[in-house]
Amino acid sequence: MVIFPALSTAVRPSSASCPASPLEVSGPGVPPPFSGLPSADHSGWDAYRAEFDRTHRAMWAEFDAWVRAQGATGLPELEFMPRDNAASLYVYPAEADYLQARPLDDSWTRMDSSVRETDEEYLLPERIADRPADSALVYLSLGSLGGADVDLMRRLVDVLGTTRHRFIVSKGPQADRITLPDNMVGAQMLPQTKVIPEVDLVISHGGNNTVTETLHFGKPLIVLPLFWDQYENAQRIAELGFGIRLDTYGFADEELTGALEQLLADTALRARLTDIGAAIRARDGLRVGADVIERVGVEHRTSAG
Repeated sequence: MVIFPALSTAVRPSSASCPASPLEVSGPGVPPPFSGLPSADHSGWDAYRAEFDRTHRAMWAEFDAWVRAQGATGLPELEFMPRDNAASLYVYPAEADYLQARPLDDSWTRMDSSVRETDEEYLLPERIADRPADSALVYLSLGSLGGADVDLMRRLVDVLGTTRHRFIVSKGPQADRITLPDNMVGAQMLPQTKVIPEVDLVISHGGNNTVTETLHFGKPLIVLPLFWDQYENAQRIAELGFGIRLDTYGFADEELTGALEQLLADTALRARLTDIGAAIRARDGLRVGADVIERVGVEHRTSAG
């Protein structure tokens, strides 16, 4: 994510939103952004930061110079977004955040979740609604980009199709090339915020929206990261015990089915996540963010006379 200088040089104030993991607001006490490295083991941090510097320094310097030439304030070291905003918002539940290791000042507001309320209702198809007592209901989505990897989607469908469980599959842009077995239903796109509350577990690529929405509804996760923030979201879910991170292209069949059975059998975890989801929903992040945006507007209007 990069700054548009026109926003920071405009007369109107800007309120920045950080749409991916909070590690994009870097600090010495947290893993480097985009790395997927563990919080407790610092051994790979310096090498990753050195490689990030090597590969991004010239691009950052050129972009920073261009931003300054447009009349905007220079960027923080090796970051592509400013921190001196009228207000800064980011979306991540308190239970998964890094605030103890990297406190933020009062200019930042965390929205525990930002779950849209406009999705249409989802009626469970009879084929999966009427299922055996020992069969769980699972949501599978790799997002629009992950869903475009037909070979990966086909492998996941083939492996999961051997289990006794039922699945709702967001098939993605290549939906017509993905054939679902009898224990699955799906479509190119699904009303995700209506589907997740109905299921017992989510299998995801680890994008920020899906991760925060899954925690908002109190469900465990299996995460198969593909790029960007997905690595650190996958790592965070695993190290907090909220789910399991797998090697997206290197997992063995039994690792996927084993992770599925392990999480479904963990009644203590599922009860814990149910409580966490209730707490996240009670904090109503959607309206917390809206209040910040309205406050910035009111303050600007007042100061402008």
